[in-house]
Amino acid sequence: MKEGIHPKYDASRIVCSCGNIVETRSTKNEIHVEICSACHPFYTGKQKLMDVAGRVDRFNRRYGKKAAAAPAPAADAEQSQS
Repeated sequence: MKEGIHPKYDASRIVCSCGNIVETRSTKNEIHVEICSACHPFYTGKQKLMDVAGRVDRFNRRYGKKAAAAPAPAADAEQSQS
């Protein structure tokens, strides 16, 4: 690396609005964030899960292939021809 062209890379603190402090290294001395892994709902287990299965079923009813309905008329046609 060339001397004098790179920023100074020192120890820094990341401070969350919840009060959590993380020590790391960065080009900035102190970084303030609104949410961290200690208070984010995904990491704390308080996240609400959406009912995706109901939406998928509704989509399949509206736009899905009608596989069950297609073989039924073919079976009726074979019986009427025999």
